[in-house]
Amino acid sequence: MSQLTFASMTPKHKSKLRKEKFLEEMKQVLPWRKIAQLIKPYYYNNKAGRPAYDLMLMVKIYCLQQWYRLGDLSMEEEIYDRKSFVKFLDIDLMIDKIPDETTILNFRHLLEEHGLTEQIFYLINKMLKKKGLMMKEGTIVDATIISSPSSTKNKDGKRDPEMKSTRKNGQWYFGFKSHIGVDQKSGLTHSVEVTDAKVSDREKFEDLLHGEEKAIFGDKGYVHKKDKHLARDAEIYWGILDRRSNVRPLSKKQKKRNLRLSKVRAKVEHPFRIVKDLWGHRKTRYRGLKKNRSQMYMLFALSNMYMARKHFQPAT
Repeated sequence: MSQLTFASMTPKHKSKLRKEKFLEEMKQVLPWRKIAQLIKPYYYNNKAGRPAYDLMLMVKIYCLQQWYRLGDLSMEEEIYDRKSFVKFLDIDLMIDKIPDETTILNFRHLLEEHGLTEQIFYLINKMLKKKGLMMKEGTIVDATIISSPSSTKNKDGKRDPEMKSTRKNGQWYFGFKSHIGVDQKSGLTHSVEVTDAKVSDREKFEDLLHGEEKAIFGDKGYVHKKDKHLARDAEIYWGILDRRSNVRPLSKKQKKRNLRLSKVRAKVEHPFRIVKDLWGHRKTRYRGLKKNRSQMYMLFALSNMYMARKHFQPAT
């Protein structure tokens, strides 16, 4: 076996890796101090016992978990293994004490218990509004299914009782639904709702609107005559795609309208693409709707900052 030298341990890749660039960008744009201030009243303050870990460090670790879909134990191990994580966290492995699996788990439970990820979501959206990135002119609504394990080969011998089954395009899915409302112009998410997969898309339709819309867009799952008439009476543009009936197919005019509206509606897919494809959250990691709702709020808060990151980066 050849002996390691300083030269062999020096990285030969001079340009920054995509992972390093991503972490540097997110480190610059996220309002770390404001997030920490929001959590601080609920954070541990062990004056008598061992001091709590730095709150900013715990927030950054929680964000890394969301970006790289890491469990609590995996997160602890990756801190020791990844140079990019150490740099992002501003720590020295030779000096600083690293939070263990239980500490990371307890911090996540703290956020879930007090609904803090929802508050972080609205804190970030408030920043986006100040930048003029959410115009409140139009809303695009949509929902996606996040699958949950349907197997009973687990500790309890049961499936998650809060998850339900639904059929879509002839295929059955088991899990929950993430419903979102996004800004028509920017594609940024302003509303989030989480239900079991059996709940219809239209059932959460009104909860996804901010109430100041001049236009509403969505796919065929949101078709409803009463909502259509109410929107038109309020002089709100109704951009929900037409759906064919069992008796009458769509006319050429309706097909052209659907095609035109689909180009606008496509913006709602961007946050889903980031959360499900870029960050890999296609399946549930936790049991129960409360934990998954907490995670969804954080994921869409982070996806908003990722989509708007160029507006917050310092001038070079």
